[in-house]
Amino acid sequence: MVRSAGVAQSMRIALVGTRGVPARYGGFETCVEEVGQRLASRGHDVVVYCRGGKPGGSADKEYLGMKLVHLPAPKKRSLETLVHTGLSVGHIIGHRVDAAIVFNAANAPWLPALRAARIPVATHVDGLEWRRAKWGPAGKMYYRLAEAVSVKLSDALIADARGIQDYYSAQHAAESQLISYGAPILGKLEPDKISSIGLAPGQFHLVVARFEPENHVDTIVQGYVASDAKYPLVVVGSAPYSADYTRKVSEAADSRVRFLGGVWDQELLNQLYAHALVYWHGHSVGGTNPSLLRAIGAGAATNAFDINFNREVLGDSGEYFSTPEQIPALVHEAEGDACKIARRSQASVERAREYSWDDVADRYESLCRRLASRELRRSSRVRVSKKAEGTDYASALPKVGA
Repeated sequence: MVRSAGVAQSMRIALVGTRGVPARYGGFETCVEEVGQRLASRGHDVVVYCRGGKPGGSADKEYLGMKLVHLPAPKKRSLETLVHTGLSVGHIIGHRVDAAIVFNAANAPWLPALRAARIPVATHVDGLEWRRAKWGPAGKMYYRLAEAVSVKLSDALIADARGIQDYYSAQHAAESQLISYGAPILGKLEPDKISSIGLAPGQFHLVVARFEPENHVDTIVQGYVASDAKYPLVVVGSAPYSADYTRKVSEAADSRVRFLGGVWDQELLNQLYAHALVYWHGHSVGGTNPSLLRAIGAGAATNAFDINFNREVLGDSGEYFSTPEQIPALVHEAEGDACKIARRSQASVERAREYSWDDVADRYESLCRRLASRELRRSSRVRVSKKAEGTDYASALPKVGA
């Protein structure tokens, strides 16, 4: 099925398990858009499965060179991803591909169907989903089981951070491909859009996150309110499934906190990152985070929740916090030391240069070639499971406050 294209060979590649493109939601969608368009520009037939619409309907059928397949999904958190991916896998089996990339280990129940159809598959396992507070005991158990199934039935695993790679090695005795996300280098941006909403360059703090407990928006707001900050805290984001947590965040705020809700204007969002005095990043369970990469690519001095995923990206360019009590001092330092903020801003850009979407696309292309050639098979990735017996799995988990 692999087709010749000069010296190289083109492949038909399916990207499945996300909301699709254009990317308007999270890291998976950003990865699909950035990688998919690059693979398509290299002559590959890239098929992206998108939620919503009806097959054969009026929705766009192509985007940035990628072919789009729109399939329905129920608007229910516990079913949306799994049902849509099941429909997508059925379509893939009827329209064969050389390699499939499944995003999110939660989609593991559909891996047996891909394997039965002899379609090579890699699973991007994401972060430690079972640690998210929104899942009850049954949900957490499901994610732990899905991890195990992904390890057993995928021909390859993709981890976007070393911490995730280490976790799968210790917990499941499984090797994985380390492919982080890319960081767009935004360069100098005019502040016209932030000016239109009453903000001045370098005179506001910024948070961009979905309102979920493990993103610690409440921690940041509480710490900021306890400070003597003279600049406002601008909060971008919403909670599609958590009214209680949204209320908790709102009740912690004072008049200096501005809630913008979801911002879908990418130019405005880029200007917010680029002109913030400090970007506050509270994410703690998701591996390498695209919002963090976009922030440093915009040159934002960044204060992040103290977790190994964030330290891996920021290194010495970041400042770190774990509790609300640690935040006021960081706020006062940022507002009182312009020279240090300028140095940290430049250091952020230098860190961002280490995360190239072109390099990420190269790695996905190489992985897909190895899948298509059957070089990567399940037996060549999973080590003898007895090696994991007696392992202190907790030692592989991200360390808070380390």
